[in-house]
Amino acid sequence: MKRAIFPGTFDPFTIGHESVVRRALTFMDEIVIGIGVNENKNTYFPLNRREQMIATFYRNEPRIRVVSYNSLTIDLARKVRAGFIIRGIRTVKDFEYEETIADINRKLAGVETILLFTEPELTSISSTIVRELLHYDKDITAFLPEGMEL
Repeated sequence: MKRAIFPGTFDPFTIGHESVVRRALTFMDEIVIGIGVNENKNTYFPLNRREQMIATFYRNEPRIRVVSYNSLTIDLARKVRAGFIIRGIRTVKDFEYEETIADINRKLAGVETILLFTEPELTSISSTIVRELLHYDKDITAFLPEGMEL
């Protein structure tokens, strides 16, 4: 079984994240969406709310699980027996960062990282931008997967 984790803070889960998951399901048997706890990030939504939103969105997709973790991503990969990490890339800056992390993960745990380039129309969408829009009470529905409830 080909199992991958898709790690992130997902604050909130955007149409860019959904695109990565949808595309990864074409070549993975199972995807574990891992919501990482990062003490250095000020999140908009509490962890349990993010878990609930994503799990509810994928409730009819048996090949997707949602978990939270407070460890290294490779430790989550070992725990759920995932051989791959899926990451979305929007920019060259993202690529450079992800390449470094992928090299370390492969050396430490033998886990391969698969990079999926963002669809061109989604490159400007980030959780950071969406959080800022939320902060100013702007409508963000265009940036969330259809059917995602906040």
